[in-house]
Amino acid sequence: MKLHSRSIAVTVGLAAGMMASSLSAQQAPARRDFEKEITAALASAKTAAQFDFLGTLVRTCLVPQSEGENTTDVPYPYVTDPSKAPSRASWYTEPAKVFDNLYFVGGKVHSAWAMTTKEGIILFDTIYPYNSEELIIGGMKKMGLDPANIKYLMISHAHGDHIGGAEMLQQRYAKFGMRTVMTDPDWTLVEKYPNRYKSMAPKRDITATDGMKITLGESTITLTHTPGHTPGTLSYTFQVFDKGRPVNVAYSGGTAFNFNNRTPDPGIKNFQIYLDSQKKFAEVAAASGATVLLSNHSEFDIADSKNKMFASRGNGPHPYEQGAEAVQRYFKVMQGCARASQLKLEQRQAEGK
Repeated sequence: MKLHSRSIAVTVGLAAGMMASSLSAQQAPARRDFEKEITAALASAKTAAQFDFLGTLVRTCLVPQSEGENTTDVPYPYVTDPSKAPSRASWYTEPAKVFDNLYFVGGKVHSAWAMTTKEGIILFDTIYPYNSEELIIGGMKKMGLDPANIKYLMISHAHGDHIGGAEMLQQRYAKFGMRTVMTDPDWTLVEKYPNRYKSMAPKRDITATDGMKITLGESTITLTHTPGHTPGTLSYTFQVFDKGRPVNVAYSGGTAFNFNNRTPDPGIKNFQIYLDSQKKFAEVAAASGATVLLSNHSEFDIADSKNKMFASRGNGPHPYEQGAEAVQRYFKVMQGCARASQLKLEQRQAEGK
């Protein structure tokens, strides 16, 4: 009887051990394959880019920006010493009439756009302080536009390559009724760092809010707050005309990962803010029926190259009109690249690095 009892006890013990081991195996979480997820995110971006958005793919996937927040209040070198500004050959390009009511008045790399209406002009972005005079004012005059007719100056975000000429334009044309529009986070940014934005920052004027509409004459600009590139980045949707035919535009206000993304904290959170904004604006662009994607950097919408196509366009398709599906692919490129970078930080966090 003792042997039998001992045998039963051993059997029960083994069974219990096997059951515990089985339960433990079932409860143990599977090891996350970050490399597989990262590869998938990069592949989704590459597939979405096709040949339309290779510049966006390169800038955000292949050589993504990696920075911390700039908290210095030091003037830009070219402001204190104009001789340090890049050579004219590196930035100058001719202005162009892109649509019936939209003109390119930017440079080879950084863009500015002038929209004409029956009641005046809406100007998008202002490039640098050292070239806004020649590119924007000079470009508008070459196109037969009077800068004194600018009624709204829209600043997508407060970086030197987009807000650079804003102070000069405000001082020169506010007396003619020009109003400057920017979000509160970016107004606050330029007020916090007066030396960094010396000779660039306009005085606070209209504070933009998400969903706000700016109407001038027959044209209405719908503003979408898309934080990420900066806390206050603005993107826009509006309508232009091609030989009288209405065309809907989505204007992406900020693209590169110009925020604290070096460490899991706060990088993961910052990437999520960026991702949420891209998804949000993609939905806005889809709802507006946008078939054209514009940017404030020529590397993202290939503006400088497309402008040269008008000379031989004839009755052919419009160089900028890619279709609603392509516009949506632009946002998928940005989302895929941002997610890949976010996953790398999640992997570091999981590994305790």
